[in-house]
Amino acid sequence: MKVGKRQPFTIDRFDEFFRLLPDRADSDRSWTVDIAERKRRAAEESAPIKREANAKEQEAARWKEELAKLKKAKPRDQAKIDEVNGRIKDIRKEARDLLRRAEAIDNAVYDLKAVNPNAVAEEDTRTPEELLDLIEAKGREIDEAVASLRRGQVQ
Repeated sequence: MKVGKRQPFTIDRFDEFFRLLPDRADSDRSWTVDIAERKRRAAEESAPIKREANAKEQEAARWKEELAKLKKAKPRDQAKIDEVNGRIKDIRKEARDLLRRAEAIDNAVYDLKAVNPNAVAEEDTRTPEELLDLIEAKGREIDEAVASLRRGQVQ
């Protein structure tokens, strides 16, 4: 349904909507979304990522204990301390990145864009060879049109 200056958005466009509304029925252009199922799938998908983030935090905690030992040691090995500090920083960054990924998956549950699940996807089944042939043919058409235009200007 295209809406614009010449095709205004009028109440008659809602006929099917009002007919289906009392029963909350689905059609080719209306559908229901099972939020509980979306939450379940998101939780299932994000759980391994959250576990990995938790493992990274635990690893960082172990390195932090090692860092404390290094700081107490005599003589103090500053190069090793700096290396462990860097490792802790990197591991915690990985954990934060993983948690952000998991959060994005969880938040996508509530992203209810009007994408019709009943729409038939049009798929281009042409082979790369067929596409290249088409491009070459169109290129020849363009060359002929340009040549024709040049001949028209010269005369």
